[in-house]
Amino acid sequence: MTAAAAPVEQRPPTRRALGEIARLFLTLGLISFGGPAAHIAMMEDEVVRRRRWLTREAFLDYLGATNLIPGPNSTELAIHIGRVRGGWPGLVVAGACFILPATLIVAALAAAYVRYGALPAASGVLRGVKPVVIAVVVQALWGLARSAVRSRRLAALGAGAVLAAALGVHELVVLAAAAVVGMLLLLLARPTGAGWHRSAAVSAMPMAMPVAMQAAAASGGAAAAGVSLWPLFGVFAKTGALLFGSGYVLLAFLRADLVERLHWLTERQLLDAVAVGQVTPGPLFTTATFIGYVLAGGAGAATATVGIFLPAFIFVAISGPLVPRLRASPLAGAALDGINAASLALMAVVSWQLARAAVVDLPTAGLALASAVLLLRYRVNSAWLVAGGAALGLLLWRQPAG
Repeated sequence: MTAAAAPVEQRPPTRRALGEIARLFLTLGLISFGGPAAHIAMMEDEVVRRRRWLTREAFLDYLGATNLIPGPNSTELAIHIGRVRGGWPGLVVAGACFILPATLIVAALAAAYVRYGALPAASGVLRGVKPVVIAVVVQALWGLARSAVRSRRLAALGAGAVLAAALGVHELVVLAAAAVVGMLLLLLARPTGAGWHRSAAVSAMPMAMPVAMQAAAASGGAAAAGVSLWPLFGVFAKTGALLFGSGYVLLAFLRADLVERLHWLTERQLLDAVAVGQVTPGPLFTTATFIGYVLAGGAGAATATVGIFLPAFIFVAISGPLVPRLRASPLAGAALDGINAASLALMAVVSWQLARAAVVDLPTAGLALASAVLLLRYRVNSAWLVAGGAALGLLLWRQPAG
């Protein structure tokens, strides 16, 4: 696995490579509706199947690594891919380009919200896009699972992770348990006394991450009473540095700080901000852009956006170079195998929950089925399918869904 990925890791960045990275992630940032599972599926389609920038095994390793650090997983995966393809400049270009389209869209919606006091309806677009997204995610899960689940033991581990996630066990507990079980499976399969070559990365990652997290958290610890830019940056940097989990966790973090502690927002404004993050493409963390604009105009939007996404760049810069070294260690590689299987299990549970909300009648079921056929049989680009689903949604469901 490592041998296949090594030449890509060592490729020096070129202007052409950086241009390819920028074009790809600007496109994905513009059409990636549906949340992290959908974003990851689209990245797998483009980066593994179409462009072959990464092997499936390497893609899975980086996906597993994003689950171990705070922040928006799909954005961090984009940053990992940019670093692999284009070095440190690629790291910045990929992350910035994936975030930029959603940031601009959300800022425009925030400006309309501040002026008119309401959000434009987007239910038709979402109703057309969501069934397509489900098909894209299922295709990615199928392809990734064939690489991640290479034995009956890993299949059993993945099934256990699905069950645990479905029962509501916290995702970090599921991932940690999967890493431990993965190592135990290797130990049981190896003869007694076999030598181990531990990578320094095994101890470096857990040491490096808390240091960075504590530093980021300290920067956001003291917010002033007024809504000025530095306190605003501090609140969102703290959130980006400490938040694991779904958009509901983001809502809890922001409510505690912005509504209850600082009294900068009302409950209604916060819910409107999260709603905008959900109905626009790209990462849900662009909710910060909306809140920043509402509180302090364009400068506030830029400040909040930089604050919430900056920790992701830092964490990936620290952890990214360690991933191949982790894979080179048999014991750490076994832990990664367990994490990869559990990551796909978590993605499958989220996809099932999304499917129940997206496929609600015969038209949406037909759209999901047609999208799956076009993806699996005819290899249609997922970007075109998402755009087609949005157009069809506008035509069929102009009014908000009842």
